[in-house]
Amino acid sequence: MGSILLFLGVLAVIGAWWLSRQGLASKPWLEQGTAGAWPEATPVPPYRVGLLILLAVIGSLFALFISAYAMRMQLPDWRALPVPRILWLNTTILALSSLALHGARRAAERGEMPELRASLLAGGISALAFLSGQLLAWRQLSNEGYFLAANPANAFFYILTGLHGLHLLGGLVALGRTTENAWRESATDRLRLSVDLCATYWHFLLLVWLVFLSVLTGWAGNFVDICRQLLT
Repeated sequence: MGSILLFLGVLAVIGAWWLSRQGLASKPWLEQGTAGAWPEATPVPPYRVGLLILLAVIGSLFALFISAYAMRMQLPDWRALPVPRILWLNTTILALSSLALHGARRAAERGEMPELRASLLAGGISALAFLSGQLLAWRQLSNEGYFLAANPANAFFYILTGLHGLHLLGGLVALGRTTENAWRESATDRLRLSVDLCATYWHFLLLVWLVFLSVLTGWAGNFVDICRQLLT
């Protein structure tokens, strides 16, 4: 349960930060201007609100799986499987993909189309490399005899990594359309929103993967135990 509380806490912090960026935490009564006049609110794009709702739903789904993982591993038939070393390389690749999308967002804000196109391509290629690395990890485990139905720990590993991969694959569809539009447009004005949404989605999936990795390696449990010792 400690890992799920940690995950939900991180999501809450990110949600509060996102809301503050939208101006929802501002104090209009302290703004300068004509007495009795309220400052005009900046409308939030519906797609941005929709993405936030989608991330909340996805985050809740992942949190439920992590909670089930934490409870199931307490039973005596649980046999933890070794974490493939390629997962560390995959983590680095996913972080580079997220960094590339962040660069694309900055390029869109500055109006630099060549840099935007290069960053979108780099982010998409890195994401594909990450998915390929995940398939290699599955193949490595199956070759060593860690099959899906052999043990509950094996099943959870395949389910968690597969679910994350499916969400990343869905994000690649949106990223592909954004990249295609980037090659058709000559200015970045019409691409800023879609690039920003893709970057936010990528950062979220990177966070989810880091939480998954901490759970699979046991780091999350150790962190919670240390916090409990410090509080007692």
